[in-house]
Amino acid sequence: MKRRTLLLSGLTAAGALLVGVAALPPRSRLGRADTLPRVEGELGLNAWIKIEAGSGDVLLAMPRSEMGQGVHTALAQLVAEELRLPLERVRLIPAGYESLYGNVAMFVGQLPLAPQLTEPGRESTLARLGQWSVAKLARELGVNATGGSSSVADAWEPLRWAAATARQQLLGAASLQWGQALAELQLDQGWVSHAIGKRAHYGELARVAAATPPGEVSLTPPEAWRLIGRPAPRRDVPAKVDGSARFGIDQRPPGLLYAAIRQAPMLGGSPGAVDAGAALRLPDVLRLVRLPPYAGSAPALAVVARNSWRAQQAAQALDVQWQGRPAGALDGERIAEQLREAARRAAAGEGTAFRRSGDAAAQLAQPLGEGERLVEALYEAPYLAHATLEPMNCTAQVKDGRVTLWLPTQVPGLARALAARVAGVDESAVEVHVSYLGGGFGRRLEVDLVGQAVRVALETNGAPVQLLWSREEDFRHDFYRPAGAAFCRARLDAEGRPQALVVGSAARWRPPRWMERVLPALSSRFEAPDKTTAEGLLDHPYALDHQRIAHLATHSGVPVGFWRSVGHSQNAFFMESFVDELAHAAGRDPLDFRLQWLDAALPRHAAVLRLAADKAGWGQALPKGVARGLALHESFGSIVAQVLELRLEPDGQPRVLRVVCALDCGLVVNPAIVERQMESAIIFGLTAALWGRIDIGSDGAVRQSGFADHPLLSLAQTPRIETHLVSSTNPPGGVGEPGVPPVAPALANALFALTGERRRRLPLWG
Repeated sequence: MKRRTLLLSGLTAAGALLVGVAALPPRSRLGRADTLPRVEGELGLNAWIKIEAGSGDVLLAMPRSEMGQGVHTALAQLVAEELRLPLERVRLIPAGYESLYGNVAMFVGQLPLAPQLTEPGRESTLARLGQWSVAKLARELGVNATGGSSSVADAWEPLRWAAATARQQLLGAASLQWGQALAELQLDQGWVSHAIGKRAHYGELARVAAATPPGEVSLTPPEAWRLIGRPAPRRDVPAKVDGSARFGIDQRPPGLLYAAIRQAPMLGGSPGAVDAGAALRLPDVLRLVRLPPYAGSAPALAVVARNSWRAQQAAQALDVQWQGRPAGALDGERIAEQLREAARRAAAGEGTAFRRSGDAAAQLAQPLGEGERLVEALYEAPYLAHATLEPMNCTAQVKDGRVTLWLPTQVPGLARALAARVAGVDESAVEVHVSYLGGGFGRRLEVDLVGQAVRVALETNGAPVQLLWSREEDFRHDFYRPAGAAFCRARLDAEGRPQALVVGSAARWRPPRWMERVLPALSSRFEAPDKTTAEGLLDHPYALDHQRIAHLATHSGVPVGFWRSVGHSQNAFFMESFVDELAHAAGRDPLDFRLQWLDAALPRHAAVLRLAADKAGWGQALPKGVARGLALHESFGSIVAQVLELRLEPDGQPRVLRVVCALDCGLVVNPAIVERQMESAIIFGLTAALWGRIDIGSDGAVRQSGFADHPLLSLAQTPRIETHLVSSTNPPGGVGEPGVPPVAPALANALFALTGERRRRLPLWG
């Protein structure tokens, strides 16, 4: 990643301040026919589309990683739609590293804008300007990342235009060859035809099409869609069912060696003196490698062996004198207390005010009149591990001045850049093969394993080596979802209507830490306000004349990163639990209490909430011992409401019986994928809400070591899940993450409705 003449000074509630890019025109994302590598029998029409001459199949350059979210199917549907051919005739090839493959939508999504400013058809000038400016910046940076629930949103226009342009080139080639008017040609199922009997498949026209200007290009109108908006089989499922799918851990290049890692038992620790005698005497163990810090990792040790089991055994056999964190051991209880105190300070006026109107402090300070209420509550959320089912791994080979990587990653370009730095070669000498990802959830936005694997490969005389973390190392040395706290205060008038709201939150900022690790050339000592720590609070949908939403950054020293739904994962719990508390204090039904705010200001939100409530039978009688809770939240451009039914077993353990989910994610490309993603998010969110936590002892060591003490929701514990989609013509929003945030508050609200007990700290049972 080379530094460009630009500076992102910060993103604030006032918009985006961009220096150095304002005079640059937006970069085209169509690219040229020679952007893709030349391969015999394949003809490029632009940077996204090739045609295979023999079969006429379409080859789509795929820059996004498949980690179970169905993106390889959804993006192929966009291309198949515009090129009028069956979905199975679109085959995927790896995209290159050009900036046009960068994820623009992910960057635009970082703008701290309240929903009142971005409501489709009513966007403010400020919001439009900010989005346009950040999109320009993102095109310059060209960071290829799969994250932020942005893959379909980002590809929605570029891929359709690329395919539509290719379509017009193919039609133009047929028109030139046959001497027939363009308007008289028909295109269907991968063939171009004319009524006089002429017919050719795309491969027969591709060579001429590559040299034919497209002329006037238009997108297929919605009324003519045959694939978009309809279920289509996931293209990755057959291989995952029959076992032929290859994840990172399945890579087996010839001559492969294996490496296991050993890191300090405490966060921030490092190895001192090492006695490797016992480890090196084990059969098939080859060598010990010391690993310096890479991309946020701690100094560590790696053992290389001829099989993974011996490598793991040898790593555990090392006799190491561990050195503690130079600044002293971290302590989870002390960090939690600091967060509570910082949240109260933010509510009292400190920190960054992401959203402010009127004078909330003055309103809250006034004496209460008859029937008025002052409601306040403190909420807390713990550190969380990603716990991807596929263990963290990277396979690397350094040979003849070149580096080859095989790995499951969300950021192939950034992995390539780090590999080049570690090996001391140019980036053009690094080749990255991206496999299927056995879960990402933000953990594979990091590249620490790449640096470690390449360093080990430098010691194996050209043999490839697969570095595999154990589950224990993964839990104890993650880049965790930050712990957080929020102190909420509100004033209700005598009729129970909210008059003023103050929310102060506290957590460690994520993006500056991530930038330091993976984009050091663009990181800065100046830390702009981090929208991700306050998202879900600053952009809550409830409008008041007097409110202040502020965040105070803390500096705990615990390594933190992006976790599925990022700040929304905890802030939705804070906000929607507090809204329920306000409803109870006002003596109002939680559904009616929310709708009083939403009907006029945000009708889309109100419609989603009503749909979930209606489908769940809100207000209808339930069996004895069962209660409902609801929550509404917008994130990543999508609005989700959930109603959850809860029962407590005789031993006091929770049993979630049913979750009804309503979703407005804009235009839906593949409804079956959306439904599966909501189910995945609800199960993921329930696991975290019930039991998810990372505890750090006073010695700085993480207490959890695997699924035995960090359980996942089992199939037997999984509730009945129903998903209902709102029909929409708005551009696509996110899907992979928006289903997570409402789960925890809906569960907490159901527990209160059932028992009268308000639990304000996550996890609710862990």
